Amino acid sequence: MKGIVALNTKGLSILFLIVALLVMVTIGYVLSYLIPTQQKAIALNIHSSQAFYVAQSGVEYAIRYALDQGWTTPSTLIGLNGPAVNQRNLGRGRFTISYDSLSDRLTSTGQIQGLGERRITVSNFSSFVSAGLTLVAPLPCWTNPRTEARLYVMNTSASPVTLIAFSASWNEPPVRTLTSLRIDGNQKFAGIYSSGSGTRPFTPPGNSQLLNPNQSVSITLDWNQNIHPFCSVVLTFSDSIGKSYTFALDPEGDGLPSCGG
Repeated sequence: MKGIVALNTKGLSILFLIVALLVMVTIGYVLSYLIPTQQKAIALNIHSSQAFYVAQSGVEYAIRYALDQGWTTPSTLIGLNGPAVNQRNLGRGRFTISYDSLSDRLTSTGQIQGLGERRITVSNFSSFVSAGLTLVAPLPCWTNPRTEARLYVMNTSASPVTLIAFSASWNEPPVRTLTSLRIDGNQKFAGIYSSGSGTRPFTPPGNSQLLNPNQSVSITLDWNQNIHPFCSVVLTFSDSIGKSYTFALDPEGDGLPSCGG
């Protein structure tokens, strides 16, 4: 009997050992499968996050580019779809932007070398690029060559804008002074203003100019004598809530045309 008991005990030990080995092999197999899968999942998450940030950069680029070009309406924002505009490389990634003028919607797609892709859609995109005041046609020109310039601006925002001050700069020499600024023929500044001399309130004190949504006005600037032919005039207005609006009358620096053609 003792020999039989010993044999049974030994057989059970061998059985438990076999079961334990099978369990360990199974666990090892499962782990060998899960670890690469987890690493792959982590890599996919990283690529997806990178693609998202690239797509976000595409949105920021579209806003900056549209503002630099003065594109603030759906009819002009379609310029973002141009083949030389709508795609940029960014490190290991690339974004592509697409603007739908009918729905006023911008879509930016970010890609990381084909490993990850994310898409961001911005509705009412034109509201993000509205500068509040925008240069409109007819373009800036000389009403009196090199002494009196005129431009037109429009309030393209959804809220009224009240202008209360201005600043300006232009190419020198010769040294000249701005003596008058009129909006729709109404005097807003009269005095002596030198190029780049800082922000100056409208005169007399308390004077202002209200522009309602979609309202356009003419602005006339007068100098005491002829200024540089390639004037590169930059005019900035300040409103009652501290916002500024800057207009480059001659961004190419090649002089203004005559208003008479």
